[in-house]
Amino acid sequence: MVDGEYDLLHHGDREVGDGLVDLAVNVRVPEPPEWLRRELAGCLGDLAAYPDPRAATEAIAARHGRDPADVLPTAGAAEAFTLLATAFGAGNAAVVHPQFTEPEAALRAAGHHVHRVPLSAADGFVLKPDAVPAEADLVFVGNPTNPTSVLHPAAMLRQLCAPGRLLVVDEAFLDAVPGEPESLAVERLPGVVVVRSLTKTWGIAGLRAGYVLAEPEVIERLRAVQPPWSVSTPAAVAMVACSSARAVEEASRLARAGERDLSALVSGLRALGVEVAGVPRAPFVLVRIPGASRIRLALREAGYAVRRGDTFPGLDTDWLRIAVRRDMSGFLAALRDVL
Repeated sequence: MVDGEYDLLHHGDREVGDGLVDLAVNVRVPEPPEWLRRELAGCLGDLAAYPDPRAATEAIAARHGRDPADVLPTAGAAEAFTLLATAFGAGNAAVVHPQFTEPEAALRAAGHHVHRVPLSAADGFVLKPDAVPAEADLVFVGNPTNPTSVLHPAAMLRQLCAPGRLLVVDEAFLDAVPGEPESLAVERLPGVVVVRSLTKTWGIAGLRAGYVLAEPEVIERLRAVQPPWSVSTPAAVAMVACSSARAVEEASRLARAGERDLSALVSGLRALGVEVAGVPRAPFVLVRIPGASRIRLALREAGYAVRRGDTFPGLDTDWLRIAVRRDMSGFLAALRDVL
C-alpha cells in the first residue's frame, strides 16, 4: 500500500541482500541464544496439538507484575496493531510521526481516517502533548520511537490520557534501553495500551512473538477479533522463556552493552560530520545526510545495507536509519569513503 509518497509497508527487511552486512533491520542478534534454541527445539514434539497460550499469558503477567487478565499474547507486535484497528473502529485516530508505519497501515486497511501528528527534526523529534488533537480517541506513539530513537518521558505520555481515549504506546524496543525507563507497562492505567515485542532482543523475528498489556475489557475486545490459535506453540514457548527472571537479567546486560555500542556509533558518526537526530536511546540511529539516496546505494556497493528514511511520514530522501551492532568500525570507514 502506497499512501501518497510514503510506502507504509516498506520495512527494513526489504533492504537486506546476500552478502550485505545488515544494518537495516532492528533485530539485535543474528540468531537466538543457545538456551532459547533449546527451549524451541524441545517443543517440536508438541506441534500436533493446537497451541495454548495460557502459560505464556501467565509468564508475561508475572514479568511485568500485572494480572493475567491484562495480557494478550500476539503473533508479533504487528498483529497487535491490526487487532487494535479492527476492534476499535469508526473513531478519530492519530499517529505520531515519524514512527513505525505498521500502525497507520493497519488503521487505513481497517477503514480509519488517520490524522498524522508530525514531529520536527529541529526539536529533536520530541513530542509535545498539545500536538495531539483533542478529538483523537485512538492515539499511537512509539517509545522509544522507530526510527528516531527518541525516548519520550512517561509523565508526558500520561498527559495524553483523556476520558474516552485509547493511548497505544509501542514499547517494542524498550527492553533494549537499560532499566526500561519511561515504561508504562508495569501498571494498569485507564485507557493505556502497551505493545511489546520479543523479536528484537532475542533474534526471533521469524517466529512472531509479541503481546499487549491493557485493561481487561480492552484485552477482551482484542481477543474477540484475534484469529483462533494465532500464537503458535513455538512462539508461546519463547514468550515463557523470554519472560523468565534469567532472560530479563540477560536482556538488561545486553541493553547495557548496546548502550555502549550506541554511544560509540554516535560519536563516530558525528566525527564524520554526520547529523544524528535527537538524543538516540534505542539500538538504532536516524541520520540526515544530503543526498542520502546516493550514500545508501554506495554503502550497498561497499557491502552494507541501511534503512532508507523516506518511507516514514515526515522524512525525506536525506534520511537514513542505521541499526547498532557491536563493532561499527568497518561501517564507519565505508561511510567515510562514500561521503
